[in-house]
Amino acid sequence: MDSQNHTDATSGPVRLSGAVMTHPKRIDAARLLAEADTAGRVRVVTDPEPEGPPTALRSAALAWDSVAPDATHHLVLQDDVVLAQGFFAYAEQVAAAVPGEAVAFYAGWEGRTGAAMRLAALAGEQWTYAIEEHAPCLALMLPAQAARGYTRFAAEHGIGWPYDVVMQRYLNSLEVPIRVSVPSTVDHSEVPSIAGNSTHGWRQAALFSSRAVVPTTFDCAQFAVVPFYQYGDARTAIRHGKDAEWEYLETERYLRRLGLAEQCRTAFAAAPPSSLSGQVARAVWETAFAMGVVVAAVAAEPPAEEVARAVMDTLGPGGLCEDFTAEELGELIPPVRELALAAFAEGRRAERAGAEPADGARVTVTGGEGSFGRQLAGLLGDLGYQAAHLPDAPGAGQLDGTGYVVHLGSPGSGPGSLSEVLSAAGRSQIERLVYVGSAEVYRGVDEQFVTEASVTEPPSDPKALGWWHEEERCRRWGAESGIEVQVLRSAEPVGPGVLVGGAAAEWMHRAWTRRSLLLDKSRRHQVVDYRDLAGAIDAVLSAPAGQPVFNIASAAYTEEELAELVALIARRTVWEELPQPGVRQGVMATGLIETGLRWRASAPLHEGLRALAQWLACDTHDAITGLPQLGSNV
Repeated sequence: MDSQNHTDATSGPVRLSGAVMTHPKRIDAARLLAEADTAGRVRVVTDPEPEGPPTALRSAALAWDSVAPDATHHLVLQDDVVLAQGFFAYAEQVAAAVPGEAVAFYAGWEGRTGAAMRLAALAGEQWTYAIEEHAPCLALMLPAQAARGYTRFAAEHGIGWPYDVVMQRYLNSLEVPIRVSVPSTVDHSEVPSIAGNSTHGWRQAALFSSRAVVPTTFDCAQFAVVPFYQYGDARTAIRHGKDAEWEYLETERYLRRLGLAEQCRTAFAAAPPSSLSGQVARAVWETAFAMGVVVAAVAAEPPAEEVARAVMDTLGPGGLCEDFTAEELGELIPPVRELALAAFAEGRRAERAGAEPADGARVTVTGGEGSFGRQLAGLLGDLGYQAAHLPDAPGAGQLDGTGYVVHLGSPGSGPGSLSEVLSAAGRSQIERLVYVGSAEVYRGVDEQFVTEASVTEPPSDPKALGWWHEEERCRRWGAESGIEVQVLRSAEPVGPGVLVGGAAAEWMHRAWTRRSLLLDKSRRHQVVDYRDLAGAIDAVLSAPAGQPVFNIASAAYTEEELAELVALIARRTVWEELPQPGVRQGVMATGLIETGLRWRASAPLHEGLRALAQWLACDTHDAITGLPQLGSNV
């Protein structure tokens, strides 16, 4: 955990202005909220197109454009909030102490930043920094100069993205950090969302105080590891280096890296019976156990009992709010709290054995776009390989000592292109090359089901031909060098870091930016979860080289089935049918790898699709104009 000290004061007094953004349907509630500031500095701003598509972007633009001329700071509240007693005086104190930062007075129980707030509270901290995801915009204060620039930025770069995503990208562009009060001094009321967020379920703060207490410090904690329970899954955010990207992975994998997975499982098996379902109980236990591990490393004393109970009261609703009603969540709070408190105590007592160093073969992942190669190398590392990712062309000697190279194909060159990788691999005399190609090599094949033998000569479709040529180049190189080559023809991969032109990624992107999904209802789609792809590579490398080509897929969907999944995971949007049908592509048979190498798709595919959706919306903030370079398939 890092802690930054901010005790400098402004050169002059704080002059606060503010706005409540609302819809005409809730104008009375917004006026009451504005009147809570007895100094009269908060105005009400209404949606200029109240009959238009539900979005907070329109009123947000007006709210941030209403900064008073002499203001040093500007506060924007959404109309469905409850303020702690003494809130406005508290906001002025914070503005004076940290004049150059954004300040969020609310973090929801369902988000990653809410999870960071829980850790901060358990560690005795009064402030934490938001995790890169989307800005907590329910109650947000910016320095006036920053506030004045938001509307122009949103007009240029918003392109339909949600308001909180646009704000995150804007503040990133200014390098303005978002500090979060612990506990929240603003909470969410229970009125329905006009902006279309009601599908996210009952939403409240991860921890709320009805009275804003004068801070005793402005030191701000930033945790390098944040376990969180979200969408029913136990996951952990890990920051590699102070300024590096966050990695998001299953909490069980994180505990394995620490050598604590077995301790966690044993303690869970010995825990008292719970009324929770097995899946919920396991995810809650893993999350709270990992929280205990993290807090024990940064705070010697255990948290006060009332703090721990209050924090764990929101853990279950945060992880399950999209699947249960408010009444059902209320019933789940006590059993989740008791189980989580027991797991947290076990995590605090856990003794790190340290993960055993990877002693498997050295594997280097090359090629690909975005961060997918790094994600894949991390998965292979968790499977026991000494795995590394080279995002650029291998330099002299960089592949020396490497046993296997896994190359993510991408017809149409660039840094780390196939020819450069093959040259370096040949000089280093690797043992085997696994080329991860694409099911698109079967485009235009007039068969309902395609096998590895369905393409035996150059295809006529241009895209298919590009993949075929890359495969052939690998095969020729293998024959000339004497190095074994195997090809995995992968269905469309889904998971974080996947920059592809496949339907899932493009539809996710269109859904987030409020554009229609374009459907060709005669198509069928196959996808492969990024964890299943790593498992398939492991299965191939664990067996003697033999079969030269394998098809890999986790599941197949009709056009409507995949579109429905995208709508459930990202955002419900309009469907439109394409006027002209696309190129036919048969469904790949995967029996060869299933029978020959005993590989089975086993990853919960909804997790991979959700990880893709979250990565596109929450972790690509540098690509502020949208999804870059669509068009390659791995």
